[in-house]
Amino acid sequence: MSSLFDLTGKVAVVTGSSKGIGRAIAERMAEHGAKVVISSRKADVCEDVASGIRARGGEAAVIPCHIARKEELQKLVDQTTALWGGIDIMVSNAAVNPYLGPAAGASDEVYERIMGANVRSNFWLANMVCPQMAERGGGSFIIISSIGGLRGTASLGLYGISKAADMQLARNVAVEWGPKNVRANCIAPGLVRTDFARALWEDPVRYRKTTRDNPLQRIGEPDEIAGAAVFLASPAGNFVTGHTLVVDGGTMAGVVLQKDD
Repeated sequence: MSSLFDLTGKVAVVTGSSKGIGRAIAERMAEHGAKVVISSRKADVCEDVASGIRARGGEAAVIPCHIARKEELQKLVDQTTALWGGIDIMVSNAAVNPYLGPAAGASDEVYERIMGANVRSNFWLANMVCPQMAERGGGSFIIISSIGGLRGTASLGLYGISKAADMQLARNVAVEWGPKNVRANCIAPGLVRTDFARALWEDPVRYRKTTRDNPLQRIGEPDEIAGAAVFLASPAGNFVTGHTLVVDGGTMAGVVLQKDD
């Protein structure tokens, strides 16, 4: 039974893994046996994560990368390949959201920044990584999307558009590379307790509404997204591809009616 989630001998690269969901994914994949590359813009904070993994008996390396720069993404892929021979699991977690408000008020610069970091970087990575996964006999390409890509919003519209595009990217990669045993999926978290979403869960009004209407009546924790990533990367997820796995405590399922509704 334990082999279902065994990642022993696999090489996993996780972008944006110095904190939050990315860090949790990297740490849990290492616990399940994967060699993990910790990557974000700052090498020192990446090294803190990698050191912790090594201290617990895992294998981890640090390769800094700015996801909006194609040459740095290629360096990430090339250096990982030089170090460990290739990549079996690619987790595209890093993303940006520099704007909170109606889409009509966003500048072209903001639009380009969001789409470049959240969609184009994943497109680049897929083209860089999937061919070598195919040569290695298969692999798992995972994009951390959001339930923002599944519904409209008055304050996170551009971010939601980018996350919906990621879902289509995963479907396309699944179709193009499936015959070579390369799987591609998205994970769409709901509200999770991370620095990235701090503006949402620290807002008492927004937090109350989210937890009040959510069937589980709480926000998620990074580890709860990490578990989904381990599933999709491991033999347990070998027949899952082209899918968006929603991990949101039931938010998309419906609203829990309160006595005062």
